[in-house]
Amino acid sequence: MASIKVVRRKNKERNDGTAPLALRISKNYATNYCFLGQYVLEKDWDNKKGIVKKSYPNSQRLNNYLRVKLTEANNVSFQNNDSISSKEMKKKIVGFKVKKSFFFLASERIEQKYDQEVFSVAKSELSTLYNIEEFLNLNKSINKEKAIEAIMQRRKDRISRGRNSKNPTLDGVFYFKKNKRLSFQDINMSFINRYKTFCTAYLGQKTRTVTNQLIFIRTMFNAAIKDGIVDPKYYPFAGDKEKIKLTSGNKIGLNINEIECIELLELEEDSTIWHTKNIWLLAFYFAGIRISDILKLKWSDFKDDRLYYIMNKNEKPLSLKIPIKAKSILYKYEKERSFNENYIFPFLRNADPKQAEDIYRKTKNSTKQLNKYLKVIGIKCGITKNLSNHIARHSFGNMGVLAQLCLLLLPGVPPGEEADRVELTLP
Repeated sequence: MASIKVVRRKNKERNDGTAPLALRISKNYATNYCFLGQYVLEKDWDNKKGIVKKSYPNSQRLNNYLRVKLTEANNVSFQNNDSISSKEMKKKIVGFKVKKSFFFLASERIEQKYDQEVFSVAKSELSTLYNIEEFLNLNKSINKEKAIEAIMQRRKDRISRGRNSKNPTLDGVFYFKKNKRLSFQDINMSFINRYKTFCTAYLGQKTRTVTNQLIFIRTMFNAAIKDGIVDPKYYPFAGDKEKIKLTSGNKIGLNINEIECIELLELEEDSTIWHTKNIWLLAFYFAGIRISDILKLKWSDFKDDRLYYIMNKNEKPLSLKIPIKAKSILYKYEKERSFNENYIFPFLRNADPKQAEDIYRKTKNSTKQLNKYLKVIGIKCGITKNLSNHIARHSFGNMGVLAQLCLLLLPGVPPGEEADRVELTLP
């Protein structure tokens, strides 16, 4: 017989301190969970009895619900005895009758990403849901230009409402949880081909953007199959069906002359475009660190003439020796250090360090602003290539070792003299 108990999944605790309740099904050293759609605080949960305490609002009603679910699960276990695994038992308890829509399951994933503070993924995937909704609501009887105009207006209205909301991401999650229109069986090859055309023709998206959305749809399909929500025979990405191909963008890095032109460009000190130049060059000197990581650099990240930081994208810890040219840029900001011991650059200094979403939002807005000023820098330097934040990474990576070493020395100044001149009081 399987061991079945109602538990509080503490490892999935949300920002508000609540965690989901689930049926824990254990059999033959294998464990599976059936989530019950209820969230409680740790102080309101009796772990030994598997019920909520009286401190929980409507505790009697919730406990009755939990007893019913526990009884149903034990009945399934008793009827099947030892003939099925804990995973198969979970499918029977959940049942194929519980048909979660694509939007519902996707919104659950987005909510989890938000609770894990992976805001960039949550917002990107939520945007995909809005795109799919626009596709489903497309009225082909009206003029294409008017349809596009209406889509853009709805997007502007949504952004405007988001500015007035305390939490626009969770607002979107709750909105799509109520949407039962799209089932997984509806997403077939025909649906995918028509959606790709819609993204290109009506949303003006490029191939990689469309591909990222297909990857998200595939991820949700895999999760739905694993949870027994849809039969594997409906999987639209298997065999000779839809093939997702990743394409590399045509991102051309700068050459030595173009980078030197940026280095020698004179700009008004402490202006936004001056900070933009410094941030881009620092990202380049540090072997192409992402701009979002550069913006978050603090003086405490520098120790013993090295930079220690954790890459935001994959949480990988890195240590880099500080190049001479990077020191010369940091030296320009050291005068502000007595007033600010946190972020080196000014863009995040007003962010609440205790609010991860506030830091994410200000980082994203700053990145857009930097990209805008990089275009101005490109024009001033006569650079015809697309100069953006990410090009710093490509520029360093595309250069040979000798070229990289040459560029890490300040032009016209002997390395020894420069090292003596630029001294930082780093910890």
